[in-house]
Amino acid sequence: MTVRKKNDEYRILIADDDAEVTKLMWMILESEGYSVDAAFSGAEALEKLDHWEPHLVLLDVNMPELSGLETIIEVRKRADYVPVIFVSGNSETEDVIKGLSAGGDDYICKPFNPHELIARVQTQLRIKDLTDQLSVANKKLQALIEIDDLTGLYNMRNAYQKIDLEISRCKRSKTGVGAVMMDMDKFKRVNDDHDHLFGSFVLKEVGGIIKNSIRDVDMGARYGGDEFMIILSATTFEGAQAFCERLRKAIESYKFDNGDHQMDLTTSIGLAVGYPDQYNLSSKLLLQWADKALYESKETGRNKVGAIELTPELYSSDIKKAA
Repeated sequence: MTVRKKNDEYRILIADDDAEVTKLMWMILESEGYSVDAAFSGAEALEKLDHWEPHLVLLDVNMPELSGLETIIEVRKRADYVPVIFVSGNSETEDVIKGLSAGGDDYICKPFNPHELIARVQTQLRIKDLTDQLSVANKKLQALIEIDDLTGLYNMRNAYQKIDLEISRCKRSKTGVGAVMMDMDKFKRVNDDHDHLFGSFVLKEVGGIIKNSIRDVDMGARYGGDEFMIILSATTFEGAQAFCERLRKAIESYKFDNGDHQMDLTTSIGLAVGYPDQYNLSSKLLLQWADKALYESKETGRNKVGAIELTPELYSSDIKKAA
């Protein structure tokens, strides 16, 4: 069901260089209780679109410098959808088609009937409400698809795509990107010595420790079972090493206690840091090296951090071996 706001909760922007027409529309809309603001050029309208965030724009076609048809092109480049009604003296069928084809949601010809203006405004605001509610629902659905129910971390459904995005971002900023592979030590005995409910509790707690340890720009994911993956964005080898050591100690010192069972646990961590601005780094290659580092930390005693810095020299030698 569509939940409609009160009229005074809607912000409507009038973009028209004709002061008399603007004043008339302002009075009509304000009499209905709407919050109204005005812009007298396309450039000013775009500025108010960013800062005032209107729910609807009434846009004139013929404006100096930046016309309404040029303005709506910029409006449609923005991420958040805002409906636009063209209000114009150009009343030929060809003009109406041109305005709607440019991205307008409706077209009103001047001079207009005030009752018709309000009716069309109400229609577009209903559509705006529906669009916003659909967007919220889609975001919730996306979260259900991408988030692991148990740990609250990402699952691996779109992980490689997210890693590639981070690699591209670090390439532009000429910074390092780190991949952390993490495996709980001897996790089988958690279920064997206690029960599966306690095992699930442990994984949930580990997920919480990871979420509290990473930055907003980083990404934590459950790789599968008791394995976890973390992507550290815009990092250095030394900084990533320090992070991994803090994470290792945080788990080692944590008391896993759900009231019925308690247990001390440790984790083995593998870290690989690469530099996408220096060579063609891929998510697959980065995780392969992190996995190698994890294998090293497990084979040499567990409860430690294995770390590999993927220097240009190491990268070149690895590519030659693969060839």
